[in-house]
Amino acid sequence: MVRKDTLEERSSMGRSGNDCGWRRGKLTAFLIVFEIIFIVLFAIFIDYDPTANARHISNSLDLAKNGSDPKKNIVKELYPMFQDVHVMMFVGFGFLMTFLKRYGFGSVGLNFLIAAFVIQWATLLTAFLHLDHGRYALTIIDLITSDFAAAAVLISFGAVLGKTSPLQLIIMAFIEIIFFTGNEYIGLYMFKAVDVGGSMYVHVFGAYFGIAVARVIYHGDVEKSQKEGSVYHSDVFAMIGTVFLWMFWPSFNSALAPGDDQHRAVINTYFALAACCVTAFAVSAAVCKEKFDMVHIQNATLAGGVAVGTSADMMIGPFGAMIIGMLAGTLSVLGYKYLSPVMARRLKLHDTCGVNNLHGMPGLLAGIIGTIVASLAVEKNYGYSLYEIFPARAPAANTTQLLEIQKVLSINSGSGRSAGMQAANQVFALLLSLGFAIVGGILTGFIMKIPLFEPQSGGDMFSDRRYWELPDDFVEEAQEGESHDDSENHVKVPLGEENTRI
Repeated sequence: MVRKDTLEERSSMGRSGNDCGWRRGKLTAFLIVFEIIFIVLFAIFIDYDPTANARHISNSLDLAKNGSDPKKNIVKELYPMFQDVHVMMFVGFGFLMTFLKRYGFGSVGLNFLIAAFVIQWATLLTAFLHLDHGRYALTIIDLITSDFAAAAVLISFGAVLGKTSPLQLIIMAFIEIIFFTGNEYIGLYMFKAVDVGGSMYVHVFGAYFGIAVARVIYHGDVEKSQKEGSVYHSDVFAMIGTVFLWMFWPSFNSALAPGDDQHRAVINTYFALAACCVTAFAVSAAVCKEKFDMVHIQNATLAGGVAVGTSADMMIGPFGAMIIGMLAGTLSVLGYKYLSPVMARRLKLHDTCGVNNLHGMPGLLAGIIGTIVASLAVEKNYGYSLYEIFPARAPAANTTQLLEIQKVLSINSGSGRSAGMQAANQVFALLLSLGFAIVGGILTGFIMKIPLFEPQSGGDMFSDRRYWELPDDFVEEAQEGESHDDSENHVKVPLGEENTRI
């Protein structure tokens, strides 16, 4: 059969046909070199925490000396929460992005690769900031925080979905985690701003980092592509991701909260999500002439989990969580309906998954709500738990007040920060996350445009064709009204099919 290539395909072949072996070898080389570096660094710097180290529980003398009772191991308490978060990263985020009709392999497959890459790199960077005599003791808490870091990168991935090569994504992930770790460290340890659900440090950062990258790597071919869109079955697959994320989001927001704070965070997130879901359906029907838009249902129904994240462990009340959920669902649907097209058309801010509407704006809302609630938090409403939630507000060392509190609750000394000062630092942390994300994303975008990292354009966008072995039933639209059968790559293309997401 004679192959009838479109202009778009010939352009793609011209870029990749002769250097296909080198291109594939380059990606393999980058991945293997990174993995070897990770292994060496783990060998030099990483060790088991005593709660995971066989030497510390080998006999009764060690038990008495180290307090490592295997019956009270921290993994028994945190493993269910960790697995919930883990499922969100690899199943929830992966399937949520499978809505693109010709990029299903890339969505779920590259999500898998990026998350696995990031959890190793994020663990190392955290270790570098907290070395003790040149070593870092690893616990399940680090596994959870590394998954949080992966979430930030996967959110950014959503903004550039279908518009980057695998090598570009690896470079983006590597650089982004450096900025992410620096931002989180300053926010948590210098500003001492609290954000139990990561709405500022994960969602705001990941969303605007990805949008900044997308703006820098923007290519005019995005507007011409007929492949950006969904079909019936791809939207059904994406709903699998939505349901997994919706179900497990209470674990994400509460995993690192202690005691009653954790219980409260689960309850608040649960009801914020429920109210958000109902509101998203209602608003979607209102703006779409009594029909539901699957884009809204896949995404806006989750915005409540983001918006309640910063205040999830605070005393906002179940009714307060529901109000937050309603605000987030409304804001997200309106963002998808009205703001995303304007951003793409006028500002060239092409955000494939609409992460600004699911993570960015709801994250900003979460930061604002967290600031307001922090400014109103007093011991009368919280008891001594106030100093667990806001460690900087704990009394200074060697004070009578601190000694009284420590008789009831095990806390460290703080700086005696007032509610107003805590609120101010919450604002600083939110602005810091925005600044780190935008500056870091712009710099990363320019690095990703370097030819070495294989920038995408033309027919490569929103398609699995270039980077995956494809089955016989893979179908792709022809360009410029042309129909063809690509036997070599198992691609059958019908005439006239078009389905765009926006």
